[in-house]
Amino acid sequence: MASRRNPSQRLAAQSVELAWAAPQVVAHRLSRMATAGTNPSALDRREFARMGHEKVLAFHQSGMALWAQMWRLQMQWSQSLLTMGWATALGARPRGPSSRAAGDAAARLLAAGLAPLHVTAVANARRLNARSSRKMRRP
Repeated sequence: MASRRNPSQRLAAQSVELAWAAPQVVAHRLSRMATAGTNPSALDRREFARMGHEKVLAFHQSGMALWAQMWRLQMQWSQSLLTMGWATALGARPRGPSSRAAGDAAARLLAAGLAPLHVTAVANARRLNARSSRKMRRP
């Protein structure tokens, strides 16, 4: 089903999931920091280190994904300009990209940049919520 969505729908779904997962992760980690206080356990220290590492990695991946998608879009734009130039030279009526194509391109660009952040936040929300529910079930 997700593959049939247009780029704007995929971006919207990705944004909603991220908007749902990120506050859960932040709340869990802030409460963990508050509970740990000045003497965090080894498990807390690992989680805090993981938090920093994951943020740097996700934002780096996001920047690289934005760059790669922008490069693809520029290549498509260049190709369409060349095609329009040849069409004009041959006496045909050139057709430029539609406004829908431009909107889809923008949505794909944003989705590419958001994807690493989305994957990381959703995975963390699942992992941290599963850990919290295991703790609550213990006698």
